Amino acid sequence: MADHRRRGAGTTEPAAGELQVPASLGSLAAIASFVQAVAGRAGLDKHASYRLRLAVDELATNIVTHGYRGGAGRITVRGRAGAGRARIVVEDSAPAFDPVAGCLSPPADVPPERRRIGGLGIHLALTSVDEFSYVRRDGLNISTLTVKAEGTDPCLPRP
Repeated sequence: MADHRRRGAGTTEPAAGELQVPASLGSLAAIASFVQAVAGRAGLDKHASYRLRLAVDELATNIVTHGYRGGAGRITVRGRAGAGRARIVVEDSAPAFDPVAGCLSPPADVPPERRRIGGLGIHLALTSVDEFSYVRRDGLNISTLTVKAEGTDPCLPRP
C-alpha cells in the first residue's frame, strides 16, 4: 500500500519514507512523484532531481517489464533526504538481476543502427547518479541510488 499524505483537494503527495506499489507501468507516475518529493526535501536542483528520477524510472520500468515480465509483483521504494543529497532504495522480489552486470557501455566503434538492443537504458540510469549499489538479500533485489546536489555528470549544465 502506498504511504501518502493528503495535500489539497483531490491530490496526494508522497510522505517521507516509503512507497509500495504494484509492479505495473501504471505505478511509474507514483514512483516518479515520490522520487521528486524526496529530491525536493534534499534541496536538489532541477538537473540533479531529473537525474535521480530518470535513473529510478529506468530501473522500475525494467523491474516491471523484465523482472516480473508483466506478472504480479510489488515494488518498494524508500527515500531519504539529507542536506544536498537524496538516496532512493528500490526493492523487488523478481528474479535476481544485478543492474551493474547488465550495464553495457555503448561501443564507440559500432554505429548506432548496428548496436545490440538492450542494456543502454541501465547504462544511462547508472551513469546519471553519483552512487549506485546492488545486493540480492533474502530473495530481494535491492538497488540504492544516490544523487548529490552538486552532481557529477559533466554533460549536464550547472546552474
